[in-house]
Amino acid sequence: MSSKITIAIDGFSSTGKSTLAKQLAKELGYVFVDTGAMYRAITLFSMQQGYISKDYFDTESLLNSLPSIRLRFEFKPEMGFAVMVLNDVDVEKEIRTIAVSGFVSKIAELAEVRAKLVEQQQEMGKDKGIVMDGRDIGTVVFPDAELKLYMTANAETRAKRRYDELLAKGDTITFKEIYDNVVERDYIDTHRDNSPLVKANDAIEIDNSEMTREAQFDLVMKFVQEKIQS
Repeated sequence: MSSKITIAIDGFSSTGKSTLAKQLAKELGYVFVDTGAMYRAITLFSMQQGYISKDYFDTESLLNSLPSIRLRFEFKPEMGFAVMVLNDVDVEKEIRTIAVSGFVSKIAELAEVRAKLVEQQQEMGKDKGIVMDGRDIGTVVFPDAELKLYMTANAETRAKRRYDELLAKGDTITFKEIYDNVVERDYIDTHRDNSPLVKANDAIEIDNSEMTREAQFDLVMKFVQEKIQS
């Protein structure tokens, strides 16, 4: 596999985009970038600074703070993947909470935030050999990506996956809270003015509601092989 390509994975929350992206990156020896972690880190920063809460969102203060927000991925050999580092602090665990999930779509709506992160993401992928997942990778970040995937699954299945994941981490949460969050994020992600979640015209849609991770990986690897050999 000497010819490197760009793999863009878009789709709804909790469809396993990052899991698939990590599998592909490991198999291909590619760089994996979880763009959702970048938006989550800015969301966590906003929460820590008191810029956003249930009934309040000080967008002006957040936008003024953007130049001071430093994001990077740091590979952890003992974990086998890269963690998100916000202003030199490992925040991988903190950004995965339901509290951050509740605000991340609102943060991602801001054009200035998206512009900052898209620029960084494009720089990361300039040499190809990258697997990137998010909401607008195939439409905005890498519109010329050789392979574009659009992942979906029904809301109940996605909520159950997220619920089980959080329970395994010891979080106290109800299924209804997770389900409501999934539905709300779907609406915001698909209806925002700036880079809404849409399927790229040349993307391959994968509904994994009834699909195992192994079957999905095998299917996608066939698509990858076809693109690399073409």
